[in-house]
Amino acid sequence: MEKMHPLKKIVQMQKKGIPAGLYSACSANELVLEACMERAMKDSGYVLIEATANQVNQYGGYTGMKPSDFMRFVLSIAEKVKFPADKIILGGDHLGPLTWKGMPSEKALEEAKELIRQFVLAGFTKIHIDTSMHLGDDDKTKKLETSIIAERGAILAKTAEKAYEELAASNPDAVHPVYVIGSEVPVPGGSQGEEEQLQVTSPDDLRETVDLFREAFRRNGLESAWDNVAAVVVQPGVEFGDDSIHEYDRDAAKALCEELKNYPNLVFEGHSTDYQTAEALKAMVEDGIAILKVGPALTFALREALFALNHIENELLKGKSGTELSNFIEVLDEVMVRNPENWIKHYHGDTEKLRLARKYSFSDRCRYYLPLPEVRHALDRLMRNLKTVDIPLSLISQYMPVQYDRIRAGLLGKEPESLAKDRVVNCIDKYLYAVKP
Repeated sequence: MEKMHPLKKIVQMQKKGIPAGLYSACSANELVLEACMERAMKDSGYVLIEATANQVNQYGGYTGMKPSDFMRFVLSIAEKVKFPADKIILGGDHLGPLTWKGMPSEKALEEAKELIRQFVLAGFTKIHIDTSMHLGDDDKTKKLETSIIAERGAILAKTAEKAYEELAASNPDAVHPVYVIGSEVPVPGGSQGEEEQLQVTSPDDLRETVDLFREAFRRNGLESAWDNVAAVVVQPGVEFGDDSIHEYDRDAAKALCEELKNYPNLVFEGHSTDYQTAEALKAMVEDGIAILKVGPALTFALREALFALNHIENELLKGKSGTELSNFIEVLDEVMVRNPENWIKHYHGDTEKLRLARKYSFSDRCRYYLPLPEVRHALDRLMRNLKTVDIPLSLISQYMPVQYDRIRAGLLGKEPESLAKDRVVNCIDKYLYAVKP
């Protein structure tokens, strides 16, 4: 008997009135993923880790990893922290022609097929099919019709089904992937501007999306695959910008969430849920938004921790003979200024506003720079320097007060990596509060 995907179990619980959910960590940062796994071990829970098509693809993406490389990367972290591999769900986010949208549709879809094929063959079992963008030969003066989005989505689902058959032939225990559809999708990585006119998905738009996707699946001989469509991406009214957060308003989303009751096999997936309060996240899960995507908020928390540790390092070691300081904060900003391509379209204003945004923006574009050799070198030096001293509790209280309380309660050590990861856990805990019935 085929093993049921954990997301399908969540759908079943939701439909019984049990407000269960799952948060999705959209990050390729090692410390963040370690924090996710170590926290999940305390509850024997699953960890859902997703990679986007820009991040990981058949050409390496901006991480330099293909889907199989990312899978091995995640498993190597699991091995390091002794997290059980069978509790990891790998997801592919925004899988489709996004990266090749400048190409003619036929060529872009061929690239997207190979992308999805590689994700499924690598063991990713949560596949978000995103065909919502105009392609090279589409008329960009008109809104892309949902029927075209659905037809392209079905074509990619067909590729995924074939890839799963190929995988199952060599690995009979392989879990069948579940699919996430939806054409109202924020740009991966957070908003590029302030979302002043945030529109909640209308019930009519939801009906149109589901009906047209179901019809496109049927037309492509994918009736059985439709049973594996578990979620629809909607805009429930959450987003964030540089220094603004659109809070979830359940009254504004009420009509949309009522409409979900007409679909016994579907839940909603919410993107850009970063920085919502724990109570808002819980309300979202109660309203059927069972999958909560989070990415920048995790690395934002890590960045806060690393800046705090840099301040502690300066207080303890500045002027100490024979010690070379990491200058982590300065190095990170210098590298960002020299290589502006990952923030220049997202941050606006004068020199001072840009300086603040590079460090402190909720969009957290500095996450793209943490893996670069120069920044990595500064981070390694920061950790090494702090391991040579016993960090006074009073300094931890000054710069990391939540971690100070946890150390006093006997829940946390004073090692610099532990302090950094625990700051990420503060963010994770909001999501775990929300998704546990």
